[in-house]
This record gives sequence, C-alpha cells and structure tokens, in this order.
Amino acid sequence: MIGKLSGRLDWRGNDQILIDVRGVGYIVYVSERTLAGLPGVGEAVSLYTDLMVREDLLQLFGFASMIDKEWHKLLMSVQGVGAKAALSIMGTLGAEGVSRAINLGDQRAIQSAQGVGPKLAQRVILELKAKAPGMMAMGAKMSVVAEADDDVLEPISAVPPRKAPPAPQASRAADTADALSALINLGYGQGDAAQAVATVAGENPDADPSGLIRAALKLLAPKAR
Repeated sequence: MIGKLSGRLDWRGNDQILIDVRGVGYIVYVSERTLAGLPGVGEAVSLYTDLMVREDLLQLFGFASMIDKEWHKLLMSVQGVGAKAALSIMGTLGAEGVSRAINLGDQRAIQSAQGVGPKLAQRVILELKAKAPGMMAMGAKMSVVAEADDDVLEPISAVPPRKAPPAPQASRAADTADALSALINLGYGQGDAAQAVATVAGENPDADPSGLIRAALKLLAPKAR
C-alpha cells in the first residue's frame, strides 16, 4: 500500500498531478482544495495517498493531511459514494466543513459538491452522523501531534527562528476539539456536544476554545444532566 509520496511536482492537471519520486512518476488524483495548496511545478511536494484497486485499474488519490485521507475513506463507506464523489465533497467543504455539515444535518452543504445529488447527500448524513464526532476528535489529535513534531524538529540556535503561525484549518480543528473534550468531561454526550460545538463554531468563526465552550453550553443547557 502506498500511503505517502514525497518528490518533485512534475505536472499539474485539473484533477490530477504527476509526482516524480526518484525517477518514477506517479499520477495522483487530488481535489481542487488540495491542488490549490500545492507548490509550483518543479518544487518539492509531499502528499498522503490512498491506493484504489479495481479489477483493471489502479488509482492513487492524494491528500494534504491524514485527517483528509481518513474522511475520504469514511465517505466512501457510504453506499453510492465512490472515490471521485468523496474527493469532490472533500474539495468543496474540507475536513472541518464535512464534519460540521454532517453534525448539523446540513444536506445542502454536502449537496453543493459536484456530482452529489439530494438522495446521496441525505444518505451521507444519515450513515455518518454517529461517526463524525470521533473523526473530529481524531483530527484534533493529529493537529496536536503535528505541532509537537514541528517543535521537536525546530533547529536550536542562539536566536530562535520565527515560527510560522499554525495553518488556520489545523488551528481551528484544535480549538473545536478542545471545546468538545471539555464538554464531554462535563458529562455531555459526545453526539450532543459535537453538534453544539459544530453549530457555534459555524456561527462564531473567530471564537477561541473558551468562547466556543460558553456558547455551546447555552445550547446544551436544556440537555444538562
């Protein structure tokens, strides 16, 4: 199984790229969102990948993060959602957007992805509703681990180099996960807590974890123990 590719970006298409890995070229299908975040042709590139095996076809799909890859696999577990449809959903909403849409039952958001009709969007929400909170927590843990690895690998010098600010999506995922963890520790069910956090995160995009918790508690007040 090819789980990750690191090499040189040799070519960019509309939905696929060519990565040269020590002289071997790999065609990798990517979403518009992933494609937009890639460097220019000739530069170094690294993607997490998933190999789709069919009777007469092998296809590689590439992702900027492991949580994107895991969401893609989870979406494909829904009957009628193939690799391309799952990639379209991820490209339109991103991991956090997919999680929020499923938690809120936002069928229109899922349906906004190209090639996804109303019945399929409804099926995605119904089948993945119970799994979304776990994926949200997984994404936060991955973000924390990634940031910790960056700290360990940071070079030691007399004058510490300026550290780049965390990517907005990773930082936001960590904030929502912190809020979710706090609510669960207070005794709220994971499903109710995740839905409340997703709701307030969508309504308050600039709120920090404390703000998310306070707003979520107001929604959850009727569901208190």
